[in-house]
Amino acid sequence: MSKYAVVIEDAGPNFCAYVPDLPGCVSAGLTIEEVTANIHEAIELHIELMIEQGEDVPRPTSQVVLVEVAP
Repeated sequence: MSKYAVVIEDAGPNFCAYVPDLPGCVSAGLTIEEVTANIHEAIELHIELMIEQGEDVPRPTSQVVLVEVAP
């Protein structure tokens, strides 16, 4: 099992998510919970399609770090 970094952004009326290590793997949802579930499914389908097409599936290499700064 692999763990891919996911970036979730507030896109106004909804949230968008993307996976830096899987270009083109994106999703959206009205809530954080919904976009998280949607991107999980999108990752699984993205990898499944890559395998079906004989492509190499990239290893997860991106890391997420939160950096706190003063305003």
